[in-house]
Amino acid sequence: MALLLRRGATLAARSLRVAAAASSASTSVHRLTAAGSLGAARELPSTQIFLFEARRGFAKGKKSKNDSRGDTVEAVPDIGPTVKSTATAQMETAVVALSRELSKLRTGRASPGMLDHIMVETADTKVGLNRIAVVSVLDAHTLSVMPYDPSSMKSIENAIVSSPLGINPTPDGNRIIAPIPPLTKENIQALCKVVTKSAEDFKQSIRRARQKALDTIKKSSSSMPKDDIKRLEKEVEEMTKKFIKSADDMCKAKEKEISGN
Repeated sequence: MALLLRRGATLAARSLRVAAAASSASTSVHRLTAAGSLGAARELPSTQIFLFEARRGFAKGKKSKNDSRGDTVEAVPDIGPTVKSTATAQMETAVVALSRELSKLRTGRASPGMLDHIMVETADTKVGLNRIAVVSVLDAHTLSVMPYDPSSMKSIENAIVSSPLGINPTPDGNRIIAPIPPLTKENIQALCKVVTKSAEDFKQSIRRARQKALDTIKKSSSSMPKDDIKRLEKEVEEMTKKFIKSADDMCKAKEKEISGN
């Protein structure tokens, strides 16, 4: 009987020691020989591996949360000045080209620009008349052409006669006199149609510049406040109207000049 009691006490004491060891293992956290090493973690009991992975995951989450990249606000470039300056340059180019084109049209009054488009055939190549001679106005119906090289007078005279301006020049010493004949009613009507066509062509160039500007704004709309987009679009529209009006005014003035009013 006494023997049985001693064996029971021994078993009970052993059970208590096992339970205490298990409890200690479930709550203690061991230091790894190589901090953060998964190889070292595999040697731990399953309960300690769980605690290690939980701490490691929490540390990762904390780092991601505090990652400076998440708190950085990228600066959005202001495309407004670039869009407006580009559109302005393109529209100004169209207006200047229209002015140059209109100056080539013959009117009832003498104008130096009337001869700018005439090409003169020289020994080597063809060059613009205004590059080899000085054209000036003698009176409302007469032009004077003074060649830089007197030997080119004949070539200049032939080029003026061959032009569609209907001018019959005559040599006068070291210069050429070019009388501007009055326009007929048919000439005036035809020239006014040319003015209208030129105006529409160059206004289309202005509108294309406008569309390019609006397309650029649209591409950047996702990174711009809506108020800024509307403001910039309005400024482009106002700019377009200004240049269209400038082209219209130039053409109206040219039509008056052609008709003699």
